Amino acid sequence: MILSMTGYGKADAEFQNKKITVEIKSLNSKQFDVNLRIPSIYKDKEFDIRNKLLQTIERGKIDFTILIDVSEKSQNGKINANAVENYHEEIKAIAQHLKLNEPADWFSILLRLPDIIKTEVTELDEEEWKKVDQTIDRALSAFTQFRIQEGKMLEQVFIEKINNISALSKEIEKYESERIDKIKARTQESLRKLEIAYDENRFEQEMIFYIERLDISEEKARLSNHLNYFSETMTNEKSQGKKLGFIVQEIGREVNTLGSKSNHAAMQKIVVEMKDELEQVKEQILNVL
Repeated sequence: MILSMTGYGKADAEFQNKKITVEIKSLNSKQFDVNLRIPSIYKDKEFDIRNKLLQTIERGKIDFTILIDVSEKSQNGKINANAVENYHEEIKAIAQHLKLNEPADWFSILLRLPDIIKTEVTELDEEEWKKVDQTIDRALSAFTQFRIQEGKMLEQVFIEKINNISALSKEIEKYESERIDKIKARTQESLRKLEIAYDENRFEQEMIFYIERLDISEEKARLSNHLNYFSETMTNEKSQGKKLGFIVQEIGREVNTLGSKSNHAAMQKIVVEMKDELEQVKEQILNVL
């Protein structure tokens, strides 16, 4: 089964006065690269979150976010009266020292200064974390479904391209005997133009040796095996992106060898078409988990 490295999942939950939103996004990457954006109250759970993501996502560049929306009535921020008083005295002293007018609107200035709003630090409630953990699981489930859907589309692309390469490789066969005859005739014509006397038997022996070097039977057989192996690997229960990438490299080697040995315009044109199909597979294989 093909799984895409591109994924998206989101889940929401309510806990007391809080709305919890978990969002997961991923793009292709060779490694597991995660960027966590979570409220400070959940920092102690960061290791657990990373492990959970690694077990499910495995590979990719991941953005993971937990957003907490708290109702206004429950906001626990308070004005730090001591800080306000200290800032007020310091500003007055500086104004007197520099002979400046004191601010006309004290509050608009003081309330913008650091540490004026004091937030009470609360410990993480285990029931709240249980709800958050469940929400993460639901977001991961949605994320996995997204990957499966994207993977099905990739699989259809691969099936089409691999079938096209297989069909093109069979088209080469009709040119093989013609290619040999043309090579032989071209060589004989060159010898006649040079007016060189040659032994027919020796010529036939040399031609057999030369034609054996141009034989593409092994390349075609290996190419067919690689194409079949690619298709078989796609049907595995677990996504095999890296393995499919290695198989594509082997397919490319055989196609390149066919091109270098073809020595025939029509065959070379077919090889170019095969390379075009394979290049499209290479582009998409980077997005397979």
